[in-house]
Amino acid sequence: MKIDIKATKIELSKEIRGYLQKKLDRSEKFLGRVPVINCHAEVGLAVGGQKRGKIYRAEVNLDLPGKLLRVERESEDIFKAIDKVKDHLDLLIKKYKEKKYKK
Repeated sequence: MKIDIKATKIELSKEIRGYLQKKLDRSEKFLGRVPVINCHAEVGLAVGGQKRGKIYRAEVNLDLPGKLLRVERESEDIFKAIDKVKDHLDLLIKKYKEKKYKK
């Protein structure tokens, strides 16, 4: 799956890019034969004044036929935020497929 990755207020290192690509490639197995129209991902620092330090956010927009799946999660670690997004995206993909093939 081709993913457009954008970084906001942080430098997009090879490590972060590879980790995000690996996690979203694992989510692709849940899609099966459902074609992906577009996949956009964004990682970065959350906007606003945090008193507990840096808060990272990860967001994925997955454009499927007839539906846009959007997941956004925040965490104190960029890799935990990516893991949370992947887990929730897997659930949304399963629900999408159940509704799509139930009809």
